[in-house]
Amino acid sequence: MTLFPDLIPAGRAVAHHDSGHRFDAERRWAASLELGFAAGKRGTRLVRARHEGPLRVQRPFYPEGREANAPSHVYLLHPPGGLVSGDALAIDVAVARDAHALLTTPAAAKLYRADSQGVSWSQHARLTVAEGGMLEWLPQETLAFDGSRGSQSTTIELTGDARCLGWEIMALGRPASRLPFESGRVEQHFRLMRDGLPLWLERQPLDPQHPRFHGCWGQGGATVQATLWAVGLDDPRSAVEALREALPASVCWAATQRNDVLLLRYLGDSRNAAWELCQRTWECLRPRLVGREAHAPRIWAT
Repeated sequence: MTLFPDLIPAGRAVAHHDSGHRFDAERRWAASLELGFAAGKRGTRLVRARHEGPLRVQRPFYPEGREANAPSHVYLLHPPGGLVSGDALAIDVAVARDAHALLTTPAAAKLYRADSQGVSWSQHARLTVAEGGMLEWLPQETLAFDGSRGSQSTTIELTGDARCLGWEIMALGRPASRLPFESGRVEQHFRLMRDGLPLWLERQPLDPQHPRFHGCWGQGGATVQATLWAVGLDDPRSAVEALREALPASVCWAATQRNDVLLLRYLGDSRNAAWELCQRTWECLRPRLVGREAHAPRIWAT
């Protein structure tokens, strides 16, 4: 903020505060997190944790035991609790050979309304899993407020017989407060690769001004959507059939399999229904992927 604009020399523009944080359309507050996991004799170990800005993790938890193949549970923490204009989050996770990591978040993430200049936010995750490794990427839901503008990308790179199961749950607006998602734009990108070859590529713009958002051939006006993916199943076709028998028919969902990737989609208006559907799908698929029953992180019950 400039209190005495008449004292600014001609030709000089004040675009940032003394702290270095800009207050114009080029503002950017970056935060990054790098995590590395390796197999150990008493379970998967967190061997690398480097962060910059308000993005970090607690110590790993071992609720499933400490034998050699036990997974570590890690909670990703973003203390601000949401993204505002100019925020830029970068997450890099590497799971080494034969390691098994489960990552989640302690609460829903919030995407706040853009500022008066429409500056966007960004969040990018790069997940790599080495041969024999397993990654479970299970963040709690994301809530996009009306007027939010930004982009999300998730890139998953698998090597050999690496496996991965994850989900993305997105709720648009705050219908309970009568604040629907009527403006703004959220763009999502997914890239899933194995040995450098694409298995699943997807781009999805969520723009309430586009006909797709309300058309029956697109979003159909739904306020909540979810995508779950599983890669590395021995028999994905039978897994799809198992889901069709186990999941409720009263909820709008569909499951398909292609190129070693099982995809489950939800479209509706209930965050709770989307979460329950994804959790039940995870409980059904996890034993098929890693030979372990699902063990929900304790943070989900708080």
